[in-house]
Amino acid sequence: MTVDTVLIIGGRVDTVRKAKALGLRVVLMQHRENFVAAAAELADAVLLADYRNWSIAQPFAVAAHETWGFTQVVSLVDQAMETVGRINDMLGLGGTSYAVSHRFNDKLAMRRHLAATGTEIVAADSAESADDLRVFGERHGYPIVVKPVDGTGSRGVVLVDGPEQVDEVWRESQQLRGRDDLVAAKFYPVDRFLVEEYIDGTEYSVESFSFHGRHMIVGITEKLSAGVVELGHAEPARMTPEAEAALIAHVHTFLDRMGLRDGVGCTEIKMSTKGPRIIESHDRVSGDRVMDLVEQVYGFDMEAYAVGWPFGLVPELTERPPARCGAATRFLLAEAGTVVAIAGADEVRDYPGVMDVEIAVDVGDKVRALADNFDRIGQILTTAADTAAAVELCDALAAKIQVHTAPPA
Repeated sequence: MTVDTVLIIGGRVDTVRKAKALGLRVVLMQHRENFVAAAAELADAVLLADYRNWSIAQPFAVAAHETWGFTQVVSLVDQAMETVGRINDMLGLGGTSYAVSHRFNDKLAMRRHLAATGTEIVAADSAESADDLRVFGERHGYPIVVKPVDGTGSRGVVLVDGPEQVDEVWRESQQLRGRDDLVAAKFYPVDRFLVEEYIDGTEYSVESFSFHGRHMIVGITEKLSAGVVELGHAEPARMTPEAEAALIAHVHTFLDRMGLRDGVGCTEIKMSTKGPRIIESHDRVSGDRVMDLVEQVYGFDMEAYAVGWPFGLVPELTERPPARCGAATRFLLAEAGTVVAIAGADEVRDYPGVMDVEIAVDVGDKVRALADNFDRIGQILTTAADTAAAVELCDALAAKIQVHTAPPA
């Protein structure tokens, strides 16, 4: 009896667990630094390789295909998506191609593709010097946004309000190049930069799943931010029916033009004074455990669908799943310094309506000043009858968790 085999690249153990629950044989390609013993206990085979580097991942993929005969390759982490596309192309597996994955991963390539296809026009250009920023600002007006071409977690994203800030912003941006002392710097290095016009308005995250080119919106997530740092999310987003319809229509067109036909998508979009405008998008699940909020609210498991849909093991959605409750998450913060005490987490964890509490630091750990999403130190997730109640509960309980620090010397 032939057993369907999937190659999973990177990600969390739950992805492997859900693939096994669907009856799949799993070959896992994982980076050495992210490997956990539980993965070896679940997967049928484990390959330790730097999957971000195609010259390393390619021979591993060829050997795995010859040995185990996988017919689909899946990943839910952005640093592996271009590798997934390359493997699909190399082996003729029919999944998302490298060209499509590259459009999602490279923010400048996405902007240029959207402009070329007439989807939307957001001025953007490569930035290689402070003079490039000045020229762009003079041509398109301020404020402008500077950010890495393929970054994540808001690292290196800066809003420039006027020409007097350009030199300092560019100098600080260049200091991120080659840094190995930042959280997850090995997986999210900063290299090339782009500059683009600022888009005003309220931002949302749209979670989708595509079935043979038919895009189903499975969640619209409300976002809470302080500058470029995301402080929380809520599901379902509170917005008017007219705004929601316009947002959904724009995301459908966007995914069509990007060439995504199957699998998960997460698209950050603003309802601006010029209409809906894409901020960025990915052909993988949202971070910040948004997919857990989606599953709680809509009963749709994006992770299980990601591994099951390529093999026809999950049913195609014919309509958008209705919300059955509300859910929210808030991120925990602390003053910069050394952690000396953590209080309130155990009390909050047992409170009704709490889905989970994560504390990412311990006594003795260092906390950096808040500059990007990587500087957040924990997360609480709650559920309630509706979005407003979930947010109110989440805010109240997050305030009970205190991470005390001693100022840096």
